[in-house]
Amino acid sequence: MALSKEIESQETESQTLTQAVGIKKNSGSLSIGIPKEVTFQENRVPLSPFAVAYFVSNGHKIVLESNAGLKANFSDMQYSEAGASIVSNNKEVYACDTILKIDPPTLSEVELMKPGQLLISALQINQLDSVLLRKLMDKKINAIAYEFLEDDAGTRPIIRAMSEIAGTASVLIASEYLNNFHSGKGELLGGVAGVPPTQVVIIGAGAVAEFAAKAALGLGANVKVFDNNMYRLRRIQKSFGFHLYTSTIQPMVLKKAILSADVVIGALSGKTVRSPIVVSEDMVLGMRTNSVLIDVAIDSGGNFETSELTNHEKPVFKKHGVFHYCVPNIASRVSRTASYALSNVFTPILTEMAEINGYGEFLRLKSGIRKGTYLYRGNLCNKNLADKFGIKCHDIDLLVGLFM
Repeated sequence: MALSKEIESQETESQTLTQAVGIKKNSGSLSIGIPKEVTFQENRVPLSPFAVAYFVSNGHKIVLESNAGLKANFSDMQYSEAGASIVSNNKEVYACDTILKIDPPTLSEVELMKPGQLLISALQINQLDSVLLRKLMDKKINAIAYEFLEDDAGTRPIIRAMSEIAGTASVLIASEYLNNFHSGKGELLGGVAGVPPTQVVIIGAGAVAEFAAKAALGLGANVKVFDNNMYRLRRIQKSFGFHLYTSTIQPMVLKKAILSADVVIGALSGKTVRSPIVVSEDMVLGMRTNSVLIDVAIDSGGNFETSELTNHEKPVFKKHGVFHYCVPNIASRVSRTASYALSNVFTPILTEMAEINGYGEFLRLKSGIRKGTYLYRGNLCNKNLADKFGIKCHDIDLLVGLFM
């Protein structure tokens, strides 16, 4: 009864709110605002000029803040020629019905948002604070965390795409720090005829590990993958055959592999918000001088006990004679490629939403979109957030049914 009264009250209030694309029915046209990212070293943009041209040619409106794509090497001219409206004032961007961005909004950006808008961005639950969340709730915002979106196959396309990039990039980064230019060992990652191959250890057997292994094996390295998920180990073994060594995470076996490794890549996610620490400081102490640790899991705490957060300007530090690369958001290092990958995911999602006549109906029909929705008409529907901040959590399926 309490929930029904709350919903009833909000429906009355929502009649006076601006009718956003997420709430409209029988509207096939989208109004999408893309602001310039203000987060430190965020270089990506959610739509490429090619995607913008596609949307505009299909009758949708794209409003882009000037230089939003500059760090991904997309100019305002390219977006303008694609049909986007380029504005210097971000207030015009936040006047759109749908806001599409990379990082979560800041408090100042939330102030610019209008009631009933649809926000599509990352959530970054570890960094989100209650003040920002409550401001979004007060404005009755519909918010989707794109990292939790699932496609019809049950996979998370954004996480998959960024993991593929991070996996490949991690091996290229390791290669940089093995050579003389960065005062490394002076070794070529992989090896050549007559020279022993580079020893690469990958912790985790998910998408990051898959593409890291692919890149390392392609260069001729000797690769070992550790994970406690047998399904993932079998899958990665099947992909690469018996040239790839796989093992569960047995401390003594892992330690032996790490002590002889030239490169160790941490890519293991945990069942909780924080990634598990599987490489102790004692293991790092025993590693070869000028070996390289790449902690891809640093976004969620890291897999190495010795990890410390770094950034793209000062990406590495040395501890116990070992290079540590602990930059979160590795994909932003290759921002143009990452932007194309994001664009390839967002374009069909937004297109289908328009064809289904808006966010409300789209949400009802797509369970994968519901899994990414953490606010619906200002109601919190993400249990992890609810538990973190002590806010009541509503069942998204029930909310959608009551509002339809």
